[in-house]
Amino acid sequence: MGAQPVVITRPGERGDVLAAAIEARGLPVARLESMRVEALPETPAQRAAWLDFDQFRRVVVVSPFAAECLEAALDRYWPQLPVGIDYYAVGAATAEALHRRLGVRVHVPPAEAGEDTSEALLRLGSLRRLDDEKVLLVAGEGGRTLLAETLTERGARVTRLAVYRRTPLPPSSDMQHRLARGDFRALVVSSGEILEHLARWCTGAALNQPLIVSSTRLATLAGKLGFRAPVVASGATPAALTAALATACDPQEADVDQDDLEKG
Repeated sequence: MGAQPVVITRPGERGDVLAAAIEARGLPVARLESMRVEALPETPAQRAAWLDFDQFRRVVVVSPFAAECLEAALDRYWPQLPVGIDYYAVGAATAEALHRRLGVRVHVPPAEAGEDTSEALLRLGSLRRLDDEKVLLVAGEGGRTLLAETLTERGARVTRLAVYRRTPLPPSSDMQHRLARGDFRALVVSSGEILEHLARWCTGAALNQPLIVSSTRLATLAGKLGFRAPVVASGATPAALTAALATACDPQEADVDQDDLEKG
């Protein structure tokens, strides 16, 4: 019987990168396709926002896929990006996607916050007072309302655009059995929605296995769902998640040079 794999739940290309980072440490990976992510058809509200994009003072993007959708929209309406807009990303992966796709500088949560979350982003000084500024929030359907509500409370006129949809998928039969038996070395989750979705298939054996999460908020949620060994990574990047995985599974390996991992 082979070694127990690390189960990862991140979909698409970002999941590929995370899998490669974990496998580079010599650990086998099992992919759990728990979520389908798809762009939404353009609505009149979206089209109006894209046409008036130059009227926004700040643009906040919540995920790499939201950055991809934003680029596709701007490519249709703006041959050249308007100037005078500040861009913000909830995490490093989203910031990298924005920079790569749009060539813009991006504000991210302050390093002293210790994690990539909406709460951390809101600690930035440039977002503390937004008197009558127009702010565009590019996100998915549903999700948390913290960013929109807090920015509005701080004086911003917020337009929130849902540009993609997340659809939960039931685990495959094989993966359901793996979750029921706790037959994995660790479970890596960086989304509260995915964590809540998968909890229904996790028995006591699975709940006792290491769970790697990307924020203290997710660790708190995990505790409420019955997970007994959450380990909080410093963010949702492959480097951060893999370092936390090393701490949980191979403490003696946890001091590996992070410069090698940040390239992921």
